[in-house]
Amino acid sequence: MAGSIKTEAVVLRTMRYGEADRILHLFTPDRGRVSAIAKGVRRAKSRFGGRLEPFFRLNLVLYQGRSDLLTVTSAETVAPYPRLREDGRAIDTASKACDAVSRLFETSDPNPAVFHLLVNELALIDSDTARHATQANQLAFRLKLLLAAGLAPQLGGCALCGDREHLSGFSGAAGGTVCGACEGAAFPLTEEAHAFMVDALGKPLAEAPAASDLALRQAERAILETAEHHAHLRLRPSLSR
Repeated sequence: MAGSIKTEAVVLRTMRYGEADRILHLFTPDRGRVSAIAKGVRRAKSRFGGRLEPFFRLNLVLYQGRSDLLTVTSAETVAPYPRLREDGRAIDTASKACDAVSRLFETSDPNPAVFHLLVNELALIDSDTARHATQANQLAFRLKLLLAAGLAPQLGGCALCGDREHLSGFSGAAGGTVCGACEGAAFPLTEEAHAFMVDALGKPLAEAPAASDLALRQAERAILETAEHHAHLRLRPSLSR
């Protein structure tokens, strides 16, 4: 039904369109991921100014016509996250966070929990105390996204036989940790990496536990393989190589 929609949104990414327009990919709490066109936004005297850029948190008024592509009619800044734009690593971290949300949550289904998780991550990246989110925080964010998507890895016992002891590997295909008797094609998972993933899921985003480089890399591999096997998509690695 045609009409105006008021919503909060984070700009995930943008694309140039025509001579002066821009297509926005947005994530909203009540309508999930949506696309909208901002007409004339690239003109020097655009009424939108520079606020329709990636990572901005906005209050928007969108017009919905017959097309699935909405039209931006009004935009007010809620949080511009200016500091993260001053650091190349922070920009890359924010881009990967938005990309993960975009890939895992492609539909227009309401998901306020994911929206608030994303804005909390962007605020952390932007904060005075963390010019960019720590590597542990980036992985905690992704683990929480998997949980919200119904894809959280099985960590309480062997994903194949249920044994709660002797967990020594992780299998993306099986969907979680595996014991020595079931490890098959699993990769080794240290006790530290296992504990990190459990704690990262249970603690607030800003309190992601510290871990060694080896544990973090094993945790990231578990996240990437879980997404690939069960969501059929490849997330961009978050840790520097």
